[in-house]
Amino acid sequence: MQVPAPFEYRRATSVEEAIDLLGELGSSARVVAGGHSLLPMMKLRLATPERLVDINDLHGELGYVRVDPGEVRIGALTRHRELLESDDLAAVHPVFRDAERVIADPVVRNRGTIGGSLCQADPAEDLSAVCTAVDAACVIRGAGGTREVPMAEFYRGPFETAVGDGELLVEVRVPRRPRGSSAYEKVERRAGDWAVAASAAALWLDDDGRIADVRVGLSAVGPSTTAVEGIAEALRGREPSEEAYAQAGAIAAERCNPVADLRGSVEYKRHLADELTRRALRRAVARCRREG
Repeated sequence: MQVPAPFEYRRATSVEEAIDLLGELGSSARVVAGGHSLLPMMKLRLATPERLVDINDLHGELGYVRVDPGEVRIGALTRHRELLESDDLAAVHPVFRDAERVIADPVVRNRGTIGGSLCQADPAEDLSAVCTAVDAACVIRGAGGTREVPMAEFYRGPFETAVGDGELLVEVRVPRRPRGSSAYEKVERRAGDWAVAASAAALWLDDDGRIADVRVGLSAVGPSTTAVEGIAEALRGREPSEEAYAQAGAIAAERCNPVADLRGSVEYKRHLADELTRRALRRAVARCRREG
């Protein structure tokens, strides 16, 4: 039987207490919420934190989806199930529901959180691509105050984020823009598995129905999730069309950096980055036109 190395367990009852504990315990402490990523790593001794700070009692403070006129605010302890079931969130950013439908299984979705997913910083994680596409920002709180970090700066590398020692991710903020929509496309080996490749796209149209802006985030085809550069410049001002989607897909395939593994070859993953980006853009445009 695989068991974790010995560790000290502490349970926080408020955000301030959690931050105090993290500051007191230092770099040897890790936060645990749903635990679906951290605990398996601990059992395999891939992670050996000396102390765990359990923040599940903070759901009352950090478990929410608030759709305001200018932005959507999502508490870091919002469960996957709550994101999946939020009609208000799906109406504004349907890409979240798309992704949540293909994340793991009901057991994981009942406990796992958006904050845990983002802070794990797994290159194959779904919500990282989603938050990248919708231009989200992460709100990080520590003893020195609160700071807002855009997704482009949140990931420092595989399994590494901008959340420092003594800090806690408390909220994800997503701007609202008119005449836009989004979609997520994923290929997996079996239902609920990690992605072989996935693409999240968010797109906005102008008054004439042309592409005003577009963002694409890819999952599982590079060392970390980042926005695909060059797609917005190539598509702005153009009519949505199969030709435009194909150009965006080609850019996604060229700019990603997959590695061969048991899930597929480099060539296959580049093909998926291309095809899934086309599909995500096509579906986002269709949603824009229905809403418009």
